[in-house]
Amino acid sequence: MKQNSNKITDENFDELYEDSIEIAMIDKFVCDEISRQIHRYIKGMSGSKAIMLKFEEQLSKLSLPEKENALARYIDLNRKALSGMDWKIIMTRASANYCDTYSYWLKLITNRRKIIKYLHRMKAKYIRFHTVFEENGKFGIKDHEGNILVHALYDFLRTPYVYVDDLCTMPIMAEKNGRMGLILPDGKDTIIADFIYDDIQLRDQPPYFEAFLNGKSVLIDRYGGKNHQRGSRTNFSTTCATPSSSFE
Repeated sequence: MKQNSNKITDENFDELYEDSIEIAMIDKFVCDEISRQIHRYIKGMSGSKAIMLKFEEQLSKLSLPEKENALARYIDLNRKALSGMDWKIIMTRASANYCDTYSYWLKLITNRRKIIKYLHRMKAKYIRFHTVFEENGKFGIKDHEGNILVHALYDFLRTPYVYVDDLCTMPIMAEKNGRMGLILPDGKDTIIADFIYDDIQLRDQPPYFEAFLNGKSVLIDRYGGKNHQRGSRTNFSTTCATPSSSFE
């Protein structure tokens, strides 16, 4: 049991006492509920059953901290998933799974100070958005802690919005010296597709990228594998915008 450094008395017990077992179990059940919410999100976005099962299979291999980080990364790239999440309902479900009796659950859920503390804890774990930063007229990306994921070397950056992601790191579309390419947000600017293309578009199914050079197109997967296409440029609904710091 973890206790606050201040002396605990009968009067301040509920305010200062922290039950480490309760916190650990609430964390677990919150994670389960967030995973269920993402499952519903994928289904609502017309994802297939196979995709949902793949998502759950990937999560099942992870420890609790790894699951929390994976779900936070997923939410970061799929921020619309938050629109259907009610944090108080998530906390209510998680606490109900933890509590053995209705009276115990009611006491917990009506402890306003404790619930607020748990809500802040939940949001700190799962809302970890990256940010775009500018340096000398070029753009880069930092994670929620300020660590550089992509150095400020590019005229344009855009992450792919892929709601069927299987928790693998997706490349970022970037422009440098007037040419488009793909890089990983790994802090090393690892190049997945060389900066040789006139344009790169995002597709709604694998392989997720279509690159264009001199009027010809090539499909590129997340690992840099290519599948050359015949014919002229094909129109897709999602395209790269003009160079800017736009970042979805």
